[in-house]
Amino acid sequence: MKHELFTRVILAQDIPAHDLCRGDIATVVEQYEGAAGQEPGYELEVFNALGQTVAVVSVRESQIEAPRQEERLCVRHTAALAA
Repeated sequence: MKHELFTRVILAQDIPAHDLCRGDIATVVEQYEGAAGQEPGYELEVFNALGQTVAVVSVRESQIEAPRQEERLCVRHTAALAA
């Protein structure tokens, strides 16, 4: 497994069903071995700025990436709260 449990990862693509966008930060809470010919998977927990859980999603390894030193954290308003 490329990403260890309880580490932060960055979404590499949008997940519209959960109002998540590429670049959102998540925490790895479970790892799944891929079956023969399949990539590994992860269960992620996504938090708002106050530390409250806003989503728990399952993703493929190719849908996330490790944070890099040259990246900065930022805040965005979610569509659900902006309305």
